[in-house]
Amino acid sequence: MTLIDPLGDMLTRIRNAQMRSKETTRTPASKLRGNVLDVLKSEGYIRGYSESKVDNGISEFQIELKYSNSSPVIQEIQRVSRPGRRVYASVKNIPQVANGLGVSILSTPKGVMADHEARSNNVGGEVLCRVF
Repeated sequence: MTLIDPLGDMLTRIRNAQMRSKETTRTPASKLRGNVLDVLKSEGYIRGYSESKVDNGISEFQIELKYSNSSPVIQEIQRVSRPGRRVYASVKNIPQVANGLGVSILSTPKGVMADHEARSNNVGGEVLCRVF
């Protein structure tokens, strides 16, 4: 089965696993998913992730979720730019999440990065998702 929105699928898997207080969740591996997971890890929203091979040479990520006082660190994770409606932002219009307490993840010409990194690098791009 082909997924229409692989990144949206990964975000939903994270959201569902946290609703059930799971320690880890799995998702098929791809470059974009790995870059988004790198940003989530550097911003402190997940403990980490590892890549493993499953049958037929297909790789998948095992994501270690992070909790604080038995509640998930990620309170809200939403897909902004979808396949049916792409959302782009210039440097001046990069959205802030919860007055800077959350983070928007952007795909820029310099790679996938958080909103504050994009502002400091003076680049805009596609707003992939927002995390709070």
